[in-house]
Amino acid sequence: MKESARFFKVLSDEARLAMIWLLFHHRELCVCDFMEVLEITQSKASRHLATLRNAGLATDRREGLWSYYSLRPAGDPLIDAHLKLLKSSLARRPDARQLIGRLNAWLESKKPGAPCAPSVGTARAAKVARRTSA
Repeated sequence: MKESARFFKVLSDEARLAMIWLLFHHRELCVCDFMEVLEITQSKASRHLATLRNAGLATDRREGLWSYYSLRPAGDPLIDAHLKLLKSSLARRPDARQLIGRLNAWLESKKPGAPCAPSVGTARAAKVARRTSA
């Protein structure tokens, strides 16, 4: 029972659901990818990703200064079934499709071989500008 409760607690956060959704569609993503698409800070992205990793839903690898995350094959039939249902449910949501569009646009704008970090003039900077001009 504790494992099931822990699994559902992890899914109770909108940012973590979005991260799982993004990982359903891309085999591996850098922390900066989550930062850019979800418009969150590095510390917030890392904290949520650590929660997913600690729950056994994600795995990470380091490459230099950067951490990359991917979904971990659960192997538990109950978790696998719930993740399949979650993927199916999220696929019908317009906001989930928008996230994939934002991720794809971000990934296309990243320069191959360039340092992995959000660029100047990103969606996050635009959001801050909108807040300050309002």
